[in-house]
Amino acid sequence: MNKREEDRLRKQQEKLEKELARIESMSVYEREYSQCQYICGIDEVGRGPLAGPVVAGAVILPKNETILYLNDSKKLSEKKREALYDEIMEKAVATGIGIVSPARIDEINILQATYEAMRIAVSNLKVHPDILLNDAVTIPEVDILQVSIIKGDAKSISIAAASIIAKVTRDRMMVEYDKVIPGYDFASNKGYGTKAHIAGLKELGPSPIHRTTFIKNFV
Repeated sequence: MNKREEDRLRKQQEKLEKELARIESMSVYEREYSQCQYICGIDEVGRGPLAGPVVAGAVILPKNETILYLNDSKKLSEKKREALYDEIMEKAVATGIGIVSPARIDEINILQATYEAMRIAVSNLKVHPDILLNDAVTIPEVDILQVSIIKGDAKSISIAAASIIAKVTRDRMMVEYDKVIPGYDFASNKGYGTKAHIAGLKELGPSPIHRTTFIKNFV
């Protein structure tokens, strides 16, 4: 083996060790509650957009297998999120998704809709969790032990995994909406209030997936 090859392998090994240490530091809560058989991470995406649903993810990761590069979905590239989504769906003990529509958001407000999405996500798990690790919230009407963790998607591998499956699910939905509801640039902005989105809103008026309570200042 030549020097260049040795250097390449050494750098690869250092990179792997650094990533394993990072994942270890993001497993503090999973270790703290390791007496629980099924530890479920919960997170949501889509509280802020002017259009589209709010989506929650629930993930129970396996205890005997490590998924590298799990992180807050906002810190990952789209390509990395998509690859991790596939790996999570393949390796997780259980996953659940909860989707709450724009009309329902208008009806009960975004906070209550977020809680509803989270309850749906938990109910869609094929196994019953012993504990929920939540990103910064305590979900009402859930009789499972809950731990609310501020910035949880950056501190817990379970919550990070939930944030990834929720974001990929919602992003894919918004890309599909863009095909049938053109003019608002949903594929790019995912329903957030970008310049192009607001211009489309002012020109075309609200679409069926706009949140009426969120767009009062624009129409």
